[in-house]
Amino acid sequence: MAILVFGKTGQVARELAALEGTECYGRDAADLETPEICADLIYQRSPDAVINTAAYTSVDNAEEEETRATIINGAAPGAMACACAALAIPFVQISTDYVFDGSGDLPWQAEDQAAPLSAYGRSKLAGEQAVRAASGTFAILRTSWVVSAHGSNFVKTMLRLGAERDALNIVADQIGGPTGAAEIAGACHAIARHLIEDPIKSGTYHFAGAPDVSWADFAREIFAQAGLNCAIEDIPSSAYPTPAQRPLNSRLDCSATGTAFGIIRPDWRETLTHILKDLGVRS
Repeated sequence: MAILVFGKTGQVARELAALEGTECYGRDAADLETPEICADLIYQRSPDAVINTAAYTSVDNAEEEETRATIINGAAPGAMACACAALAIPFVQISTDYVFDGSGDLPWQAEDQAAPLSAYGRSKLAGEQAVRAASGTFAILRTSWVVSAHGSNFVKTMLRLGAERDALNIVADQIGGPTGAAEIAGACHAIARHLIEDPIKSGTYHFAGAPDVSWADFAREIFAQAGLNCAIEDIPSSAYPTPAQRPLNSRLDCSATGTAFGIIRPDWRETLTHILKDLGVRS
């Protein structure tokens, strides 16, 4: 089985590169700002399935670069999905909790109305719509709060700041599920294989770590496992303004993913333990 992966250096792409049958392509081979090149690569390689991990992920910069973000996060996945539909192969697209407005306190269902608060969220929603419009075999996998030993993410930022400071102010009113890049990669790989055998399972799914937690409590667990003595002061999002508004409620109902593919929510505390070990923080 050959699975073509868009993305090479990102957190999820690096984990997918270690899985059987994957071929990862970076910007040098397929620049998402030129969607037709992405489609051409699929036609040239003619894989058994395609997974797109590549994206414009700078949430705050997207407020000033929405057109560019929408090409990368919207038009490019749409072109990929159309090529996959023409070849009758599955396409797996990673999306985000940012397509929702973060209201309420119940986990978001896959079929709930999307209402993004930010340019980044709108660009990712455009990608979802383009993938569905291609009318092929697909899975849109929404996830949240991605962490790993690679790249830039909350775990690595907290480890750095926790070692430098005695106390930190961390947002406590945003709630979601931290999700390991390795677990996302495994889920995408498994879903692609399922869809090859059973395309009727096409649809939109959620996948996030459990249990749901605030950023502040996530930071506390990072410091506890890393043995860092850094106090956490809970603050509201209003005390830490950013160019792009973040959703307060990023809880995702992942039950349909378990029913369709047998993929259950991973415990992010165990994921954190593995990340810290990979970083040399834990033995």
